[in-house]
Amino acid sequence: MKKPRILLADDHKIVLEGLKNLLEPEFELVGTVEDGRALVAQAAKLRPDVIVADISMPGLNGIEAVRKIKKNDESVRVVFLTMHPDPTYAAGAFGAGASGFVLKHSASSELITAIKEAIQGRTYITPLIAGDLIRTYQGKDSPAVPSAAELSSRQKEVLQLLAEGKSAKEIGSLLSISARTVEFHKYRIMEQLNIKSSAELVQYAMKHGLTSV
Repeated sequence: MKKPRILLADDHKIVLEGLKNLLEPEFELVGTVEDGRALVAQAAKLRPDVIVADISMPGLNGIEAVRKIKKNDESVRVVFLTMHPDPTYAAGAFGAGASGFVLKHSASSELITAIKEAIQGRTYITPLIAGDLIRTYQGKDSPAVPSAAELSSRQKEVLQLLAEGKSAKEIGSLLSISARTVEFHKYRIMEQLNIKSSAELVQYAMKHGLTSV
């Protein structure tokens, strides 16, 4: 019987090696990547059955990368493996089209199960945050600060790259837009999120898992 094909994405080589050892007995590992943009490219090239991805990755975070991947291939299953136990991360992950959400410290006991559930078309949520996630959807834990969900996909890309120290010119080159457009996005982001400084932008991006800085 043919093994399901898995693509791994994490910006820590030690984590990738650990995942290889955990998954290789049951799955075919077709590739590993260390940033979100590489994940988008390799997903299109390799066409895996399941992607196992971290949320916080350089260049493009996992959630935004998966949004791009899902636009091109709705059939691919995604399981997020993250250190973030916050239900708002899980809500963002499932909003992007994920089938599973597992915390890294639970990987040895839960990841294989989550992948198998995803392959069967089902959803897996780590039990540690399932209750909190339900309450978030029910509106009982509404955030007191503006949410990253209020930003467009392009705004999130710009915010992440700004937080990683890229200049407007560098960001424009990466995203094929002008530096002036980048500055406009920055202004709108700060206005929407009620942020007053570049330092606050970095803090916000880190808090919401948009950057691995």
